[in-house]
Amino acid sequence: MVTEKSALRTLLLAARRGMAPAARAAADDRLLAAVTKHLVTVRGKSFAGYVPMNTEPGASGGSTGEGAASLRELLGVTAIFPLVMPDGDLDWARGDVAPSPRGLWEPTGPRLGVHAIATVDLVIAPALAVDVSGMRLGRGGGAYDRALGRVPAGVPIVALVFDDELLPRVPAEPHDRP
Repeated sequence: MVTEKSALRTLLLAARRGMAPAARAAADDRLLAAVTKHLVTVRGKSFAGYVPMNTEPGASGGSTGEGAASLRELLGVTAIFPLVMPDGDLDWARGDVAPSPRGLWEPTGPRLGVHAIATVDLVIAPALAVDVSGMRLGRGGGAYDRALGRVPAGVPIVALVFDDELLPRVPAEPHDRP
């Protein structure tokens, strides 16, 4: 199973790196429109998000966190963003985002704890692929599997992927979370 996941991750990451800039920008525009439309349903509520990096969907304009701030202001929602802890788990915080020592864009506000993700009305999670049943394939560190395990049943989880990353099936193990 691990080999199958690793092979699929390698293919997906290569495809992302090989995307033409114009195609990436067009895909990101479609993605932003879809996310904005979905977030309208939680106006005045809250969501857990992240700032896309490098080849992740939504990063074609550069990873500065400006998009996340714009969405918060446009939709009037409260947003929390992850901070990667030394043990690989995710803490959460509100506020503006800035580059972390690891090169990730992380929030600058006070830490809310690992269970803060359980308080939001919507979760936007990164993924390399998702399948038609909703199972997501991440990068393999398990941080989001642990975090998504804390999300109450019924809270929508939206994984951001490019159109060709919606697959009939992704390999999954018992610890994986959709």
